[in-house]
Amino acid sequence: MEAATEVIPKVKRKAKQKWMTEEILNLMEERRCAKGNEEKYEQIHKKVQEKCNIMSKENWINEKCKEIEQQRKHAPQTMYRNTEEITGKRTFLSTGCIKAMNGDIIIDKEKILERWAEYIRELFKDDRKDHNIMKNNFAGPPIMKEEVELIEALEDFGIGKVTHLLNEIYDTGQIPTDLSKYNCIAKEVRCNRM
Repeated sequence: MEAATEVIPKVKRKAKQKWMTEEILNLMEERRCAKGNEEKYEQIHKKVQEKCNIMSKENWINEKCKEIEQQRKHAPQTMYRNTEEITGKRTFLSTGCIKAMNGDIIIDKEKILERWAEYIRELFKDDRKDHNIMKNNFAGPPIMKEEVELIEALEDFGIGKVTHLLNEIYDTGQIPTDLSKYNCIAKEVRCNRM
């Protein structure tokens, strides 16, 4: 263990926030070590919160504001950088151009609008066959006791098969030929599938 501590350097703590002082970092380390003692932990935690909320953050912001006031006339670029640092906001420039399907860059506004329309048509294009769904809402026959008993008797294996079959019918919109021999009533079913 001693060899490892000699060879491998100890990682220096870094403040997560720019306004954190060395004193706050030391208190945070002390708080971490006091996790077993609840009273001591709470006491140190209050000190850390107090130092963070009142002293350090406020002082850091005041110093940055003074720097910004000094840089207002002579270094506007640095002034804006410091303002962004305080607010935490970053500005991103939009180029105002997009790429066509073949990879060419489009700059013209009308062509950009056409490309967006093309993109949305492609996004929502439905290649599935037309569904032959009945539009009338026919009431089907009532559920029979035997049907419920059948589902209970299927257990896990049978329910998986029936679920697969019903999903296949839903996705394709067609009843398989081996089921078409039986008397089935097709109904329009709308459901939110995730």
